[in-house]
Amino acid sequence: MAGNVKKGSITIFLALILSLVLSLVCASIESVRMAAARTQILNSMDIGLYSLFGQYDRTLLEDYELFALYAGGKEELDMASVYDDFQTYMKPVLKQNSQKLELLQGGFNGYQLLSDGKGEIFYQQAVQYMRETLGSQGVQTLLGKLKDQEKKTEDAEKKGEQAENKGTLDSYDSAITDAAQKSEEAKKEQEQQKNQGDFSDAGNGDDFTGGVDESVENPIPIIRRVRKMGLLDLVVPSERGISDAVTDRKSLTSGRKLQTGLMLDTDIRSDNSYTSGILFGQYLLKKLGNYRRPAAAGLNYQVEYILGGKNSDRENLKSVAGKLLVIRQGVNMAYLLSDGGKRIQVETLALAIASGFLIPPAAAVIEAALIFCWAFAESILDVRELFAGGHVPLIKNSSDWQLSLSNLPNILDKMDSSRKDTGNGMSYEDYLQVLLMAKGKQDKVLRGMDMIECSVREKGKRPGFQMDHCITALEASADVKANRRKIFTVTRQYAYE
Repeated sequence: MAGNVKKGSITIFLALILSLVLSLVCASIESVRMAAARTQILNSMDIGLYSLFGQYDRTLLEDYELFALYAGGKEELDMASVYDDFQTYMKPVLKQNSQKLELLQGGFNGYQLLSDGKGEIFYQQAVQYMRETLGSQGVQTLLGKLKDQEKKTEDAEKKGEQAENKGTLDSYDSAITDAAQKSEEAKKEQEQQKNQGDFSDAGNGDDFTGGVDESVENPIPIIRRVRKMGLLDLVVPSERGISDAVTDRKSLTSGRKLQTGLMLDTDIRSDNSYTSGILFGQYLLKKLGNYRRPAAAGLNYQVEYILGGKNSDRENLKSVAGKLLVIRQGVNMAYLLSDGGKRIQVETLALAIASGFLIPPAAAVIEAALIFCWAFAESILDVRELFAGGHVPLIKNSSDWQLSLSNLPNILDKMDSSRKDTGNGMSYEDYLQVLLMAKGKQDKVLRGMDMIECSVREKGKRPGFQMDHCITALEASADVKANRRKIFTVTRQYAYE
């Protein structure tokens, strides 16, 4: 009996030990199952988001190097369809193995759009693309080149604007008008003297010409008539023509109220660095059309639109042509004032014109008007050469000068025969790049999105395409029941980098 009792006590003790071990094993197994279930749920969300963002808009990527998931609706984003797609990719992963995972509910906690932050997301993607394309050395080379051009262009533009605002031709008009009045008064006085029979000064009266010496050709009136002509008719070569494309800004990004994303935890930080601004301008030149390289869809002169902001290619081209003319006029006037030989030519002609009008004291006013007109005519040739695809140096020397003073009255006949391509100067696109540097960031960003939106609509036959329907980041959450008991709530984020 004693032996049997001893065996029974050992069996109970082992049973207790085994029950504890068995409980521990079962708890471990269950813990592993729950961990596996959670891992599977997270994997299903990751795969769902990866697959969803794999449906990026191909036109944006291929044409503009922009990553975005298009969630287009008519007026609002169609986030319901986006979530349906997300669930479609997520559910097959939940059904794998024997976990018995059931998706109860889910949704998006937040998202970012390409146009958020007044286009900051778009701006940063474009800048990042240019950094990767150029590399650090290429970026430094570009910065060094443009800093010098920017300063010289700003100085030239100021000089050109000052020349326009000085009223040089108005002063000339005033001097000539005074001369004409004095001449008329002198004639009347002479007639009175003749009628009265006073011939004491008859010899002087016979020598008086009444104003103009016809042997001296005054180019100023001719240039004044040229200035009243249409600018594009003067500077755009007739063989190329001008695009008549138009758009409606009210329907584009900059003209309507934009959709905004449900902000995620990460704030949108504005990038206002000088380098980024240069890179963004380079991006616009690379990806958008201009007069020398027209776009295939939307407005043809898209960079000109960013600078001009008008609804038509013609008006935007006219705006850019006007800016180029002012810059070139400032440069050319500065050169004329510094060239001793050309100053002597101007002084000689001014004195001859003043003597012809019998107003030698007005020679200084006429000289200033001649310099202004000569610089203007030379600038017309410069801008015409740029539009023709040639190169014009930012700062000229005697060998670069095109139009002689004697040919100034014949400017309309010398439009193409007198102008020349220096080869080592700045091209039309180089000048556009400098003009973009002076444009405000907000205008460049919004108008850049305008042109991308406009082109995608026409090229892809997607009239409803909107930049503010393009998703660049998402945060998704889901409630999933595991093994008919435990409910997991998981959250995951994904963003295009």
